[in-house]
Amino acid sequence: MTIRKVAVECRNVALSYGATAVLRDVDLRIEPGEFFALLGPSGSGKSTLLRLIAGFAQADRGEVRIDGSDVSAIPPHRRNVGMVFQNYALWPHLTVWDNVAFGLVERRLPKAQIRSRTQAALELVGLADLGQRRPSQLSGGQQQRIAVARTIVVEPQVLLLDEPLSNLDRQLRVQMRDELRSLQRKLGITTIFVTHDQEEAMTTADRMAVLDRGVVQQVGAPATLYDAPANRFVAAFVGTTNLLPAQIAGRDDAGVLLVRIDGLGPLRVAADRACATVGSRVHVALRPHALRLLAPGAPRAPQHDRDDGVLWFDSRVDSAEFAGEFTRYRLRSGAQTLIADQPHYLGTETFRIGAEVLAGIDPAQVRILGD
Repeated sequence: MTIRKVAVECRNVALSYGATAVLRDVDLRIEPGEFFALLGPSGSGKSTLLRLIAGFAQADRGEVRIDGSDVSAIPPHRRNVGMVFQNYALWPHLTVWDNVAFGLVERRLPKAQIRSRTQAALELVGLADLGQRRPSQLSGGQQQRIAVARTIVVEPQVLLLDEPLSNLDRQLRVQMRDELRSLQRKLGITTIFVTHDQEEAMTTADRMAVLDRGVVQQVGAPATLYDAPANRFVAAFVGTTNLLPAQIAGRDDAGVLLVRIDGLGPLRVAADRACATVGSRVHVALRPHALRLLAPGAPRAPQHDRDDGVLWFDSRVDSAEFAGEFTRYRLRSGAQTLIADQPHYLGTETFRIGAEVLAGIDPAQVRILGD
């Protein structure tokens, strides 16, 4: 199966339904052979953007380019893109073989070519021995694979996936996303994956774009968006984070900022972690696993660990949720509520609800975001 890697671009794309703006001046470039995720909550415009690329919707303004050519006015069947829908859209009255071969039959290819390409596609997804079954005789994961095989058999330039794992249970979703990623790497096909599940996006995508209300909030590698969110929305949507209201209280000659977190105290933060003026209101973003927890009276840091500039404060455990790999605590300190994740090891004792604990914020683990 030969699939050429191509780039996909959206240039200044805008779309409204009546007075409701669904997409607002979207500029994106998906690189050839890239696995790219569109991530956002319901109503963010991610599925609409995917439909624009497929040709099922028309933008009010802007261009969609595939392999350098503007395809905005080209109908879906001539764009050479393949789309896997959320409900798979398999023909229930056709066998698995006929479902996969359907696009080739419609293109009136020679029978020998239809047979060889259909067989190759079924082998690629590991279901070559199920060709004579009906979709109703397959599991959800097998149906998803058949939907992918039916799409790639026509050798599209771009593979579009519209939340294809949402109908599967969690264990099967994890398995299928790994299989999708492996298949995409094997084919080298440019793939755009729509999801509202941050874990799916972060574990599969080379890069991803986070959308909110039709606006692209940030584009980058999953680790970049997680570690250096561009704003409060990205920080809160990509993973879990504590957003603590604060004020920039000062800046020294070396450019180090003095950030006073409401109700907790001062924290000295390197200037490269913030672009803010003295006196401005900001939020300190801190991931739950980066918040240190100690029992009162315990040493504040092991000998091998630096404790420079850590802001320590007293807090109380309001709730505790055991998640296997970690325990998630909800803490209260004055008017502030924080979430802390602590790794769980065999024999580890957890803090009880109502327990007093010492919490510490390491300035090296925070980002400063505009208010």
